[in-house]
Amino acid sequence: MENLNWTKEELVAYVLLFAANSDFTEDKDEKELILSKVDKSTYKSINKEFQQDNDFQSIQKILAGLKQHNYSKGDLDILFADIKALFLADGNYDTIERHMFADLKRLLS
Repeated sequence: MENLNWTKEELVAYVLLFAANSDFTEDKDEKELILSKVDKSTYKSINKEFQQDNDFQSIQKILAGLKQHNYSKGDLDILFADIKALFLADGNYDTIERHMFADLKRLLS
């Protein structure tokens, strides 16, 4: 994998896009929540990159981004709170999202 050179905002956008698509759909409420965290141009460029990646590539990029930005436990807690808010944004915290949340916590912590 090439060396990532993401800003922290780009990393957050990518993580939230990954989470939003865990149930294979990114609905309007989830998109609005992501756009409340990052600007529209960041969303567009990162979404374009995200659409070209498979799950393995996505996880590798997320892990590399967390390492690049030296995420602390506090940073991860904020990121997990954002992910949880994203999953709750559409009012339906389904089984797939619950499992994805648990898996992301295990992988990224």
